[in-house]
Amino acid sequence: MKLHNFVRTPGATLVLMALASPTLWAQEQHDHGVMNDDAVMVVTAPVTSPLEVTTSLKTPRQPVPASDGSDYLKTIPGFSQIRNGGTNGDPVFRGMFGSRLRILTNNGEMLGACPARMDAPSSYISPESFDLLTLIKGPQTVLWGPGNSAGTLRFDRDTPRFDKPGIQGNASVLAASNDRLDKNADLSLGSEEGYLRLIGNQSRASDYKDGSGARVPSKWDKWNADMALGWTPDKDTLVELTAGRGDGEARYAGRSMDGSQFKRESLGARFEKSSIGEVLDKLEANLYYNYANHIMDNYSLRSPSSGGMSGGGMGMGSMMSMSMPMAMQLDRRTVGGRTQATWLWRDYELRSGADFQLNTHRSKEESGWQKDARFHDYGVFSELTLLATEQSKVTGGLRLDSVKVDNESGSGASERSATLPAGFVRYEHTLSGMPVMLYAGLGYTERFPDYWELFSPTFGPDGASGAFDQLKSEKTTQIDIGAQYSGERFDSWVSAYVGRVNDFILFRYDASNSRVSQADNVNATIMGAEAGVSYRLTDQWKTDASLAWSWGENTDDHQPLPQQPPVEARLGLSYERGDWSTTGLLRLVSSQHRVAINEGNVVGKDFASSDGFAIFSANTAWRVNKNVKLSAGVDNLFDKAYSEHLNLAGNSSFGYSSSQAVNEPGRTYWAKVNLTF
Repeated sequence: MKLHNFVRTPGATLVLMALASPTLWAQEQHDHGVMNDDAVMVVTAPVTSPLEVTTSLKTPRQPVPASDGSDYLKTIPGFSQIRNGGTNGDPVFRGMFGSRLRILTNNGEMLGACPARMDAPSSYISPESFDLLTLIKGPQTVLWGPGNSAGTLRFDRDTPRFDKPGIQGNASVLAASNDRLDKNADLSLGSEEGYLRLIGNQSRASDYKDGSGARVPSKWDKWNADMALGWTPDKDTLVELTAGRGDGEARYAGRSMDGSQFKRESLGARFEKSSIGEVLDKLEANLYYNYANHIMDNYSLRSPSSGGMSGGGMGMGSMMSMSMPMAMQLDRRTVGGRTQATWLWRDYELRSGADFQLNTHRSKEESGWQKDARFHDYGVFSELTLLATEQSKVTGGLRLDSVKVDNESGSGASERSATLPAGFVRYEHTLSGMPVMLYAGLGYTERFPDYWELFSPTFGPDGASGAFDQLKSEKTTQIDIGAQYSGERFDSWVSAYVGRVNDFILFRYDASNSRVSQADNVNATIMGAEAGVSYRLTDQWKTDASLAWSWGENTDDHQPLPQQPPVEARLGLSYERGDWSTTGLLRLVSSQHRVAINEGNVVGKDFASSDGFAIFSANTAWRVNKNVKLSAGVDNLFDKAYSEHLNLAGNSSFGYSSSQAVNEPGRTYWAKVNLTF
């Protein structure tokens, strides 16, 4: 038998339209697996394990629909974002940043090229180009690559299925304040034997104004085009080929350079065969090729300034004087693949396989392209699930990776290699006669330093030699516990964790010169929790609330870990009747005084404490018929001037001081038309 668990992540619901307070919110939910597409902010997400959140990316969320993957993630409890303007922020989950959170698209990984993560992996993702988002919290899976200590994110596309020849798909147009205009189209043509899926989107916006009316340099213009050609000779077989391209540009108030090119090229192939036999149930395999070609400069989207660096621009963009026109071009090729087999016995399910990834990073010099780094990773994994009783399930997994990195920068070449183990075990129990699920899991993973940690710092741990030779792998041991209750009108859930990170990779910045950084290993303790409740007051009225808290301590220096988001609560009230829905959203964020000044990561650092704030937003939607839905909303209704704690300091070329954080948008109106056919 199968044990099914459904978790409600209360989506951005909320609010008393009569409440004179500000802001917003979103989350996933459980309505017996039925997707409620009429409500703008409600997401119904069937969940396959207590630590796994799955949500439809086609369901709109507030704030104004996301321009990239990181923008979308910040609507999920536990996520925050290092922001530097209007788009292409970097996601942070439970206070953990970078490659501690693996981000996959269609089982492949798209890695950016900028040494300062100006083109973070999430910046190449247009959320509405995908169907499902799956988050696995903590080191509680070994199936999707090494080192995922904070979690694993998967953006996936469904396989179009046809009973007869036809066309299916959807399209949308969004218009919003600050000249925002988004266009999305997703069209599939096919029959029982196969399909052709065409996906395209374009998004652009001008600089926004904050709540005080000040202009924040933040404009962007980006596009993506993808196609998939599939062969489905029967309901259990799939062969698919994919291809895609994209490009864009973005201006950043929080950096000393802008992104004038974000070129993407993607190719992929996958094979799936299900219902093979009584024991061997499924075989799946995929290969992918992703290429990023990135240009950053200080003249395409701004005028070069002699103002120099302010505290907000880390990485390569901060390593040079900004008084003259300058540009850098970098690229990265990533090739990878995986194969997995699933076996089923009476009470057991075993998933085993192998994966690999090769990626090469280069920079363009006067003499041509120069390779500086090449990463090799080969891994094997197995994950076993035992249905111990009618109410209990035990899941465990083991993984082993072989990693090698070639350093080809500078005068001489060198290399490093390591063997990385990982594993976890988790127990889940449903109380007899009660709609309550309890779980506890213990996980361990080792994460090899990524490109940004090995090559971007000025110094390594000893303060002299480079980080490449000195930086150690992170080792994370974490306990995850939680519970969920699913009733007729009331649902609730809580997910908590506590962990020890040995050799946590920490960036330290020179107090007088942000261009100088040192990567170091320290020991750290982390803990936190996310919780949510949802209550259906009547058939039309529903309330939601969530809370997220994360805490980190540098135990070597007895001070806080840097770049930790403050406590955040989200409250919601929604009304649905017939084809109409209305939602109010109140987002409450506390102040953050637990900071480690001049410490952080390759993108951002702690430069000051931050104040708390409350933001109120609202939206309404009308389903005209089964094919057309209209929605409109207002974010930051009371036009509050505020900044997120993790926002970068603004760049001096735009008139910011080194301790002045980039403010968020003021009052923003938006309207959207969705077509389904």
